[in-house]
Formats: sequence, C-alpha cells, structure tokens
Amino acid sequence: MSSLHSPNQNHLLAAVPTAEFDPLAAHLELVPMLLGEILYEPGGQLQYAYFPTTAIVSLHYVIESGASAETARVGNEGIVGIALFMGGDTTPSSAVVTTGGHAYRLERGLLKQEFNRAGLMQRLLLRYTQALITQIAQTAACNRHHSVEQQLCRWLLSTLDRVSSPELIMTQELVASVLGVRRESISEAAGNLQRAGFILYRRGQIAVLERSGLEVGACECYVVVKKELDRLLSDVRYRQSTSAIAI
Repeated sequence: MSSLHSPNQNHLLAAVPTAEFDPLAAHLELVPMLLGEILYEPGGQLQYAYFPTTAIVSLHYVIESGASAETARVGNEGIVGIALFMGGDTTPSSAVVTTGGHAYRLERGLLKQEFNRAGLMQRLLLRYTQALITQIAQTAACNRHHSVEQQLCRWLLSTLDRVSSPELIMTQELVASVLGVRRESISEAAGNLQRAGFILYRRGQIAVLERSGLEVGACECYVVVKKELDRLLSDVRYRQSTSAIAI
C-alpha cells in the first residue's frame, strides 16, 4: 500500500475494528479508478467489492434503448458491490467512475467470508446499505419532481462532500448522462448558477465559488440523504481513536 494512500481514507474501512481489519488488510488492493471506467455492467458477475478513497462511482440503471440515469453514487463513505453480501452476485445496474481517483478492492469471496462472520463489519455494511437504499429512493423522487437546476445543485454538493477540492473535473455531457437529462438543460442550469456567482464553468471543469448558494438552490433531497447517512453512522468509532465501534 502506498504511503500516499490509506484504507482509512474510506470511512467504512476506517470504522472496522482492528481485530477484524488486520486479517483483511493484506488482501486490500489499491487500484486506480479512471474517469469513465466501467467497474461492472448489468447482469455481469461481480468479482470485487470496491472501497473508494478519492474516486466517486455512479450507479446507473440502463434501459433497453441504451439511455441511463444515476440511481446513487458512492465515494469515500461507502462500498461498491453490495450485491455480494446481500445474497446476489449480479445486479441490473452498472457502475461507472465519474470522478477519477483511487479505491481499495477486495475479492468477493473474502468479503462474503468476513460478512458471514456476523461481526461488527457486517452490522456496519448493513447500516450503509440502508443509507444507500434511502439515496436510491430519494434520487427517484428528485428526478421526478424537482427541476434540473435543483438536481444539479444536489449533485454538485454531493460531489463536494466526497472530494478535497472545489475544482471538479466533469463535462456537461457527463452530468447530463448521470442525471438522465438533455445536455442543453444542464447548459442552461449551469449558466444560471454561474450568473448567480455560485460556480465558474470552464470546458471540462466546474469550480464551486459559493457553496452556500448551491445549498439554497438545492432541493431537500440532498439534506435528507446526508442526514440519514449521518444518523446511521453517528455512533461509529474509528480505529484512529479506538479499536471498538458501537453499533
């Protein structure tokens, strides 16, 4: 493992108590995650679970026409591949890297083995899964009832929560694909936010200038999802301070 990277950058791995983490540590493989990389496709056999540290992965549902929309996203707060411990090895969705970075991956058999020990890691993964289900449900409601500009604000805020820089590398085409809307709609919404002084958009890059403006412009979905994740993991203790976690 590189000295520049640590499993503790992923909140779930950081919360696994030492007694359970140490046997896994040697099997965690640091891997680069490139923008646009497909981790798995609909119906494909999942071979690994991924714990992002600096990358963000978008979970997409793809319809017969080839069009898709994001149902949830996973960054340093979670894990990609919950189907592996929820009873299935495949999923009808796809997983695409929307912010390049790194992740630690774990072979599926090892994840299942650790989950089936029924220890604290199992409880942690189940709590995260509940938070992910909330995100999926809220995203469905948001896409149906809120404006593109509100959705864009929500999406930008959730990205900021998972990265260390206000400079975001992304194109309008990428955002339109993720939100399942026309590129023209994203262009109009981004233009409105830029004129308000909240963001600065340059080709392939968005700089957030005023986060508070995005918070005002976002719908309630952002806060609902964030509060649920915080609630479910509020009593987690990290290895940096203790070897135990109360869940």
